[in-house]
Amino acid sequence: MSWLESFILGLVQGLTEFLPISSSAHLRLTAAFAGWHDPGAAFTAITQIGTEAAVLIYFRKDIARILSAWFGSLFGKVPRSDHDAQMGWLVIVGSIPIGVLGVTFKDQIEGPFRDLRLIATTLIVMGIVLGIADRLAARDETGGKHRAVRRRKDLRELGVRDGLIYGICQAMALVPGVSRSGATISGGLLMGYTRESAARYSFLLAIPAVLASGAFELKDAGEGHVAWGPTIFATIIAFVVGYAVIAWFMKFITTKSFMPFVYYRILLGIVLIALVATGALSPHAGESAG
Repeated sequence: MSWLESFILGLVQGLTEFLPISSSAHLRLTAAFAGWHDPGAAFTAITQIGTEAAVLIYFRKDIARILSAWFGSLFGKVPRSDHDAQMGWLVIVGSIPIGVLGVTFKDQIEGPFRDLRLIATTLIVMGIVLGIADRLAARDETGGKHRAVRRRKDLRELGVRDGLIYGICQAMALVPGVSRSGATISGGLLMGYTRESAARYSFLLAIPAVLASGAFELKDAGEGHVAWGPTIFATIIAFVVGYAVIAWFMKFITTKSFMPFVYYRILLGIVLIALVATGALSPHAGESAG
């Protein structure tokens, strides 16, 4: 991998990680369209550490408060009924599904799941799901001619059941094209949470999963065509760009809907299917990376 490739892929990772459009799919597609080797699951997981570092800094006050309360609850210094202490436990519970499924389906994630036909399908299907969830949220928030405005839940109402459902939704993002934020935010909206609450918990829930995944893949970094230098460089680029994107996104969702991302996902999926169907692009383009 050249330094230019690592710069562009780091930029793509930072731009797409927090948007509900799938960063792993865009890394895969960028390499395919450019005629490069697929950077691979290890490169993707490690560069995600960069974007997750942006989450740690952006939500540092929330994270510090949750960790303090959680540790305090272990030693009886903080009541276990405390909201922040409960959030600590809920993040742990919500991280179980992706941990179990990530280890179980590791070979599929690094192989068949990276087929461009599957990515195109998940882009479209999850785009439709996000669109439905967004419409339901908008209907509750604005009401209608024959409907009253309906209050949506915030994170203080999050329980074990909802936390586990969030976790299952996050685990779906093991398939490129699904999108970690897209799946968890959709799940949150369908369960009746506000856009901001769904997004905030989505980002907090991703922290242990992404850091664990990146650490797990460290042993495979530097193998094949992807060296350590370009990987670290891409991770730094992803961090800088990712921080700017998360700050923008959290402001965006307070007043805007997710429909622009829905249209983008569906259009990209259709274009990808057309390119593969016509033979203009191989469904395994770039997969020869060793």
